[in-house]
Amino acid sequence: MSASPRPPTPWLDRLARVGDRLPDPVVLFLGACLVLIVLSLLGEAGGWSVPHPGTGEPSPVTGLLHPAGIRRMLTDAVKNFVAFPPLGTVLVMMVGVGVAERSGLIGAALQLSLGRLPPRALTPSLMLVSILASAAADAGFVVLIPLGAALYASLGRHPLLGVAVVYAGVGGGYSANLLLTALDPLLAGLTTSAARLLVPDCEVPATANWWFMAVSVPMLTAIGTLVAERWVAPRLASIPWERSKEEEDVAAPVPASRGLAAAGLAALVVPSVTVLLVASGVLYDSVDGTGYRPLFDSVVTLIALGFFLPGVAYAVVGGRARSSGALVQLAAASLGGLGSYIVLIVVASQFVAWFSWSNLGIWVAVHGAATLRDLGLGPLALLVGLAALTAVSDLLVPSASAKWALFAPVFVPMLMLLGVEPAWTQAAYRVGDSVSNVVSPLLPYLPIVLLTARRYVPAAGLGTVFVSQLPFAAAFFGAWMLLLALWFELGLPLGPGTAACAL
Repeated sequence: MSASPRPPTPWLDRLARVGDRLPDPVVLFLGACLVLIVLSLLGEAGGWSVPHPGTGEPSPVTGLLHPAGIRRMLTDAVKNFVAFPPLGTVLVMMVGVGVAERSGLIGAALQLSLGRLPPRALTPSLMLVSILASAAADAGFVVLIPLGAALYASLGRHPLLGVAVVYAGVGGGYSANLLLTALDPLLAGLTTSAARLLVPDCEVPATANWWFMAVSVPMLTAIGTLVAERWVAPRLASIPWERSKEEEDVAAPVPASRGLAAAGLAALVVPSVTVLLVASGVLYDSVDGTGYRPLFDSVVTLIALGFFLPGVAYAVVGGRARSSGALVQLAAASLGGLGSYIVLIVVASQFVAWFSWSNLGIWVAVHGAATLRDLGLGPLALLVGLAALTAVSDLLVPSASAKWALFAPVFVPMLMLLGVEPAWTQAAYRVGDSVSNVVSPLLPYLPIVLLTARRYVPAAGLGTVFVSQLPFAAAFFGAWMLLLALWFELGLPLGPGTAACAL
């Protein structure tokens, strides 16, 4: 199913052109660091200070250019870089996925499966898989974005549409899932701590939003498919694109079945071993109460192995790698294109650390919450306002846990005083945190999107990416908030086991 070019939309075309002229994300982060330094100095000189939402202790904005601050910038720079969470995820995942890709396994598997997939089913299927990818933490950004581009290119459709669909699903639908993910217990723990400021025995379980987020999956899949085919595809149809290495792999003849059979057997190893490790208590701990947390923390490694082992089996049996040195070269080649990403992380990790040191995040969060409180809105309007505030804040602080650590102690008790259960406040936060991921210039995985897009359209820039994502972000936010409002008005439970914590 191909899309006819849509008549030009002047303001969107201008926005895309302006966005494509923006500097590289590395330069944007450098600029953000400079702005942050200036704001920290202004805040300190102006005496900006707020009580910490959790402790009540004064949290003054601190300038970054004092001798102690400069010393910390220099001594902690390497630690900031090494400890930056997305760095390890990307490097580990790219070793596994890279071996599967460079060996030819992904191309052969795609070609074999595409003949069985009706063209009309591609967009909804890919959107659904992308939304569900949050069960694998952030691995979906690394694995599915290049895969989506290759899938669309192999069918003669625009590869940037595949990028847009996956990015919208993985980023914009990050909180929705049919299963519980690592995000559920993480946010529920912060919500519980905030609720106990008023109700000491309140317990918000990890399942607090499960039913609502599960119902959100088919809704977002349908809306995302509609936006992709009716809006994004026609806009991309007029942009010329070139064949890439991934598209050539998919178009290549299917190799002997021995390689695929070996890869299939190897693909069973990781899930089989994972089940045994969970059953034996290695990845499930019922003694100290962590439950499936060890399994959640192992997801990135398990998925990387899930690609690596079949890739090795395919390369060895199919003749692509006859020695251990050749296998190492396959893994090393997969990391060769990540130079610009690593440079970005060097700068981005410093910005995130400095932002925390300056206390500007706490200051903005508390003042934003106070503004909403002073508006005198009702419970449902406050939930919508919280979602909107979160979406705006996500443009600067993409981390879900970091923002909720600041917002929860303010909004959870505030809405509890209005009779709103903490689970509702958490659900509204999760909606706002998800939808604006795809239009945040500071999302650490944005360079993966740009690298993939430029394989097919060398001139693609931030404008091309963001203009294709704006319809998804707007549609997801509107539909998700309508669903939350309907759920609220009907008084439906958001999930099983939610404790009664309202006053």
